[in-house]
Amino acid sequence: MTLHEVLDHPDPVACGCDTAQGLVPVDQAIARALALVSCVGGVETLPLADATGRILAQDLLSPVALPLFDNTAMDGYALCLDDLAGQGPWVLPLAGRVCAGDAPTSLEHGHAMRLLTGAPVPAGADAVIAQERVMRLPEAISLQQRPQQGAHIRRCGDDLSRGAGLLAAGRILGAREAALLAGAGIGYVPVVRRLRVAILCSGNELVAPGQPLAPGQIWDANQAMLVAALDQPWIMRLALPACPDDPAALCDAVRMAAAQADIVITTGGVSVGDEDHMARVISDVGGQIEVMQLAMKPGKPLSIGQIGNALWLGLPGNPVAAFVTWHVVGQVLAGHMAGLSETGPAKLLAALAAPIQHKPGRCEYRPAQMLGYDARGVRQVRCLEGAGSHRIAQLAQADALVLIPSALEHMACGDLVELLVLNA
Repeated sequence: MTLHEVLDHPDPVACGCDTAQGLVPVDQAIARALALVSCVGGVETLPLADATGRILAQDLLSPVALPLFDNTAMDGYALCLDDLAGQGPWVLPLAGRVCAGDAPTSLEHGHAMRLLTGAPVPAGADAVIAQERVMRLPEAISLQQRPQQGAHIRRCGDDLSRGAGLLAAGRILGAREAALLAGAGIGYVPVVRRLRVAILCSGNELVAPGQPLAPGQIWDANQAMLVAALDQPWIMRLALPACPDDPAALCDAVRMAAAQADIVITTGGVSVGDEDHMARVISDVGGQIEVMQLAMKPGKPLSIGQIGNALWLGLPGNPVAAFVTWHVVGQVLAGHMAGLSETGPAKLLAALAAPIQHKPGRCEYRPAQMLGYDARGVRQVRCLEGAGSHRIAQLAQADALVLIPSALEHMACGDLVELLVLNA
C-alpha cells in the first residue's frame, strides 16, 4: 500500500508500511510471529455460570429443538379453526386453563382453552387468538374474526432444529452465548485453558506507583497498563516485579518468566542505547529473535522472538509505544494462541474532522477521539495534537487509534481513515 487509496472497508491485514527501508512492516511481523506459535490447547470443562469470558474449545451442536414444544406467544385462547363454521360471531365454551410450566394437554372438539404466554399449545389446536380479540363470557368466549392458521403459536424447532450448530469454537462466551446454551439445556461447556502471560518491566528508573521516588526515577506506568489490558477471563496474568537494567538479573527474570508462561512480555531495553540489554539477554537464555525494528510509529523498537516454548514480545519502554504495540500486534498474537476466532481490536472507518500531517516512511497509529456522526451519517474522528510516545495524559483522552499509511504526507478533512477501537 504505497498510494493513498479510497477506503470503503477496513483492511484486515495491510498496514501500508511496505516502503520503509530496512524495517519490518507490521503485517509481515505478525505473520512471522504467528509462524512461531500455535494454539495453547488444553481443554477444561466448566459449569456454564463459571465460563463467562472464556473461549469455547470446540463446536457445539444443539441436543434439542428450540422451542422445545409448541407454545403460545401471548395471553389468549387456543382453538381449532374447523370449529368456526359459517359466519361469525362464534361462541366456544372454555375447556380449561394452561399456564407456562403446565404439562401439555389436548383440546376438546368444539371448545377453546385459556392459555397464558409460554404455555404449551394443546393438541388439536391450530391457532391462538389474543385475549383482546374476544369477548369473555362466564364460561365461554365470543369472537368476531377468524384468526390465521398458526396465529401466535411458536412452533417447536422454529428457532433451532435438533443437531444444528449452536456456537463455533473460538468464540468468547458472553451473555448472548450463555442464554443460547442455557436454553438448549447445556450446563457444562468445554473451554480452552487460560493463556498464561508474564509481564516484566525493566529499567533502573522504575518505581511502583505509590512508592517514593529518588531523583531521576519515575513511576512504572507500563505494568499497570498491561495488567489492565490483559484483564480478560481467558488470560492468566503473571506480573513480575520491575527489574533493573542489569543483564544477569534480567536473564534470571526472563528465564523464570519463560518457564511459567505462554507469552513473556517485556517493556524497555529493546532499543539501541547502552542500557538496552534485552536482545543479548534473550540470546543468553537460549531464545531466538525473529523480528526487530518495525516500520510503525510509535513502536519501532518492538521485538518478537521465542524462548523455549514461550513467545517473547519486547515492547518499547515509552508507555504510549508499549500501549500501541500491544494493541496492534500483541493482541493479535495472544488471541491466536488462546484459540480466538477473531483476534485484535475492532476496526472501523471514519472521516477526519481536521487535516493531519505525517512524515512518510512508517505507518503511524495516532491516538484519536471519535466524535459521533455528521449530518450525512458519516462517523467522525479527530486525531489528538502533539502526539508523542511518552504522553500518557493524551493517551487517556483517546478512544481509538487512527492508522495513517506510510507513504502519505497529508490527509485532508473528510478523508476516510481506518480506526482501531480501544476497549482497554
